[in-house]
Amino acid sequence: MASKQTDKSPEKLKRKDYEKELDKLQVDLCHLQEWVKQAGARIIIVFEGRDAAGKGGTIKALTERVSPRVFRVVALPAPSDRQKTQMFMQRYFEQFPAAGEIIIFDRSWYNRAGVERVMGFVDDEQYKRFLKLCPQTEKEIAESGVQLIKIWLEVGKDEQERRFHARIDDPLRQWKLSPMDLESYSRWYQYSRARDMMFKATDSRHAPWHIVRSDDKRRARLNCIAHILKSIPYRKVRRAKVKLPKRSDKGQYDDQSSLKGRKFVVEKY
Repeated sequence: MASKQTDKSPEKLKRKDYEKELDKLQVDLCHLQEWVKQAGARIIIVFEGRDAAGKGGTIKALTERVSPRVFRVVALPAPSDRQKTQMFMQRYFEQFPAAGEIIIFDRSWYNRAGVERVMGFVDDEQYKRFLKLCPQTEKEIAESGVQLIKIWLEVGKDEQERRFHARIDDPLRQWKLSPMDLESYSRWYQYSRARDMMFKATDSRHAPWHIVRSDDKRRARLNCIAHILKSIPYRKVRRAKVKLPKRSDKGQYDDQSSLKGRKFVVEKY
């Protein structure tokens, strides 16, 4: 893992400072996007972490100023009955990038080492097989020319509890709570052990894990995006200066009067 943790956490980042730094990073993400398209790069970014660790907000900050055709977010639901009969990794392989794409997994095949393990959805043999084969599979992915970036968002016990209470009390966040979230909350140390076993088995040279402390969501988002930008050997692509062409007046007519009598949305604001 990259940098070492410190005992003393810095104070929460102010919104003004956060937005200023985020703007800079998002400009760099646009440069990255142009390079990915020109170079035909194929990149996978895996986001994992406990419930309420801040994965959704980090992914939003990462993607809100770039094209969804280049930065494609994948958040797969529970497997269907048909998918349950397939090879475990098959439904994830189907989402892998073509040239000029960055695929962002909002949770991934590591569900097997986390929630499936803790909740008893897999038996010991399936679990051990996954931990054994996963590094080999990721090596094949890397050797095929796909860059794999794996990020774990680590939220503290007290902060996770605070966020869960905020979700319970806020109708705008209640949709984020599921029965599985509540189960994960009650099994903190089981998830910790599953995390530790996952790191031990799958933190490899060709696909290392990097941990982002996320008690301060704003700092976590900035640190995460900065790490991604640093991890990809992109360069700024020169673009031709854009100039709007002159509009033609050919076929000119009153194109607003032709809208009379049509149904418009009521202007309440």
